[in-house]
Amino acid sequence: MPILVHLERLLYRRELTLTELSKRVGLTVANLSILKTGKARAVRFSTLEAICRELECQPGELLEYVGTSDALEPRTGLTGQTSPIDEEQFDLTREQ
Repeated sequence: MPILVHLERLLYRRELTLTELSKRVGLTVANLSILKTGKARAVRFSTLEAICRELECQPGELLEYVGTSDALEPRTGLTGQTSPIDEEQFDLTREQ
């Protein structure tokens, strides 16, 4: 899938659980889990707004478009699961 969801990373950095975020944004844990695992087919702007408000982030920190060839190259993420994104690519504190 060429759109990656970085919800797990953002939750980890803010020391929040999916359950806590669920309560704050008014969505079920099941629906947030679908989004977190990248299985969501669509996201409402109101949902995106609520998540970004509670995580104090921009939509681009939550969602990322990657090309098909980039998505095929596996790398490991925070959980040790295969992910096409390297954590260093999103270090906003370092100069590009």
